[in-house]
Amino acid sequence: MDWTLDYLREMLPCALLAAAGFFALLPVRKKRLARLGLLSRRRREGALFLFVLFCGGLMALTLFPAGFWGTLLDGRLPERGWFAWRGGGMELRLTLLEDAAQGGAWTRFLLLGNALMFVPIGFFPALLWRRGRWWKSALAAGGASLLIELWQLFIDRSSDINDLILNTLGGLLGFWLYWLLARLLPDRIGRFQVEEQHGRETGNSGPAA
Repeated sequence: MDWTLDYLREMLPCALLAAAGFFALLPVRKKRLARLGLLSRRRREGALFLFVLFCGGLMALTLFPAGFWGTLLDGRLPERGWFAWRGGGMELRLTLLEDAAQGGAWTRFLLLGNALMFVPIGFFPALLWRRGRWWKSALAAGGASLLIELWQLFIDRSSDINDLILNTLGGLLGFWLYWLLARLLPDRIGRFQVEEQHGRETGNSGPAA
């Protein structure tokens, strides 16, 4: 639990900045939807807000040197700087099974966290936008993870294929969570789609696997 709270604290500054951007752009989005004859109701806006918060927090965890924001919140300047090239490149050795079987509590926490951290990347886009597909969620999660792993080569952080695999699996898990909810509660899930001004939902009632 302490580790989880530390990560949430690390996510907080960028999540707050993302929230500010969400509300700053809200009038612009509303006008654009109105021009298209569409309406985004409170339930969808709430889910979209949560997704924006998550994306901001994910950026804080992955695009900055380790512990960057936590150190600033403690009133200290981060010791690890930017653009510290790791000449070894990305680690391509697959160690997932070995780490899960022989690793300690911290290693297993990281394995689980790397998967769960990308569940929203697969879940929210399928929920909020039309025509969710499993391969789109896998592509979004895998593509975002690959960019993050490549960027981390320049900020003195570890970068390996295991994180890429776990992140992609997390995105797929997020899609299948959406798929399950869409099968069990199709009417409620459909309410998170944009609607035409006269009230007819423009999204489908469930995903195609």
